Formats: sequence, C-alpha cells, structure tokens
Amino acid sequence: MTVDRSSDAAAPHVPVLIGAILDHAAPIAGRWLDGTFGAGGYTRRLLDAGAETVVAVDRDPSVFDMARDWAPAYGDRLRMVEGQFSDLDTHAGGPLDGVVLDLGVSSMQLDQAERGFSFQKDGPLDMRMSGQGPSAADLVNGAEEQVLADILFHYGEERAARRIARAIVAARATARIETTRALARIVESCLPRQKPGQSHPATRSFQAIRIAVNDEFGELERGLEAAERALAPGGWLAVVSFHSMEDRVVKRFFQQRAGGGGGGSRHAPVVEAEPLRFVEVSKGITADAAEREANPRARSARLRMARRTDVPSGEVDRTRLGLPRFEIRGKI
Repeated sequence: MTVDRSSDAAAPHVPVLIGAILDHAAPIAGRWLDGTFGAGGYTRRLLDAGAETVVAVDRDPSVFDMARDWAPAYGDRLRMVEGQFSDLDTHAGGPLDGVVLDLGVSSMQLDQAERGFSFQKDGPLDMRMSGQGPSAADLVNGAEEQVLADILFHYGEERAARRIARAIVAARATARIETTRALARIVESCLPRQKPGQSHPATRSFQAIRIAVNDEFGELERGLEAAERALAPGGWLAVVSFHSMEDRVVKRFFQQRAGGGGGGSRHAPVVEAEPLRFVEVSKGITADAAEREANPRARSARLRMARRTDVPSGEVDRTRLGLPRFEIRGKI
C-alpha cells in the first residue's frame, strides 16, 4: 500500500524515511509514541496518516514551544511530554501500537549556535539536549586524557583520538576551552588539512563528545528495552539511525529479540536462541535517490523495523549489543 506523502513539503522539518515507515506499518491506527519529537515531523505525519493518538516525547523542552502554532489543531490526539525516550514505557500511559525513534541530533539543534552542537558556528561549548547535567565544556576541560581518547575513538571512530586528547589537555592547561571554535581549532591542528569534498576534520570529534555528553548509546539501549515493554502484540518499532554504531546496536537488538542465536566456535560458546519477542520486517532500509536529493540528512540514514509478538518482555543481554563499556560520568 502506498501512503500519500504530499504533506512533507508543508512540514517545518522533513522526517527522514517516513514514507517507508508509513508504507510498512500501513494502515496507521491506534496509539503511537514519537520518542524524538524534535520539530514534530514524524508526529504530524503519523497523525495525518490515521494514528488515533501520538505521545510526543523529547528531552529538549524548547521543542514544545516551537510546536505551539500547529499542535492545537490536533486537539487531544497529541500529547506532548518532556522526558527521555528511555522512559517511554512510563510516558506511554498504556500499551502502544507503534514507536518511532529518530536518533542523533536534529538539524534545528545544529542550527542554533547557542546550543554548541556545531563547529560551523561559534558558540558556547554546550551540546546538552536537555540543558541539564555536565556540558561538553565540562567534559573537555575535566575528563582525564585517557577518557577523552576513549570517547573520541569509540564514539567518533577517530583514528587520531590519542593525539587530539593530548592536544586538548595541553590547551586547557593554559586556558579553559569554552567555545565550539576553540575546540574545533585544537582538533584541526592535529589532523591533515581538509580536502575538497571531505568532511570537516572536527566532525568525528564533535559527534563523539555530543554522544558522550548526552549518553546517547545508553539512552538507545534503554529505549529499545522500554519499547519492548510498552508495545502491544502486533505493535511496530521503527528506528532511524545516522551513525554506524547506532545502527549496529539496533541491528543486534533485533537479532537477539527476534530469536537469533549463534552456532558458536572454538573462540565463543553457542548462544541459545531466545523466544521471539519481535519479528524483524526490514533489514536496513536506506533512502532512495529522490529523498537523498531532496533531504541531505537522509544520505546517511538507515531504517530498521520490527513487529512485537505476544511473548512477554524479558531481560536483554546488553553485552551482545556491541557497545564499548567505560566510565565517563565519574571522570568529569
């Protein structure tokens, strides 16, 4: 079934791969939860497609002020909740027919220099999605060199992680690093000059620090588990990721919860297949050429979808999700 997508042009934010989500889950009905509300693109499309109710969750309180011009038109079909999607089963208020998660930082957050997410615009080195807790400046100026190197290497896949961490520690010994431009210059000094067509040298470092500041991978693990608890039998879980590690976590979660085991080898024991708590219905959907051309954010996006079975939720073996484990909070 093909779903009309004509309302995308009128939306303030074009939700990535929403057409594929609506197509797979059609007909859209019942109670849905958008765990990363942002500018409301997914929420609006779900409501327009037939969802009875959408619970819109976001840890950034500013996004709800931005929705005040259009949200009243949906009346009590839309319920907005400030909070983290790792607690979505609590926010849901009852069984859900669908959950959508659009991971990472939103384009509107990147555009706000005062939020400190981007090296493209000078601003305070903040990066906190909720505005609460230690900031990026706290992390950069307070974490031990080895912790910084671990963050840059594991979360940003930055090969020069140790060199950059060493340069950060040397720079902060002279003066506290307070702005995005100051940090970007330090990173740039450690890497070859940017060539035409290449991403900015600071891209991976900024991504890694943002992930650490907001505990994005921990949030993802807990959010997937919460979705399993909240979804009614037959309910949909759709996750859009923009980072290879995010996608790997989602992929391994679905493999584990969809009954995937392992035959073992001389290096690893046999992994016993688990009861099917999900049925995976898509294995890494990417945007087509038209969507990539219309929406540059879609170029790195990958969608995975699965449908909940009636098997009760259970404990997830997080060690099989493939995330690095090291202490950050206690080191700032």
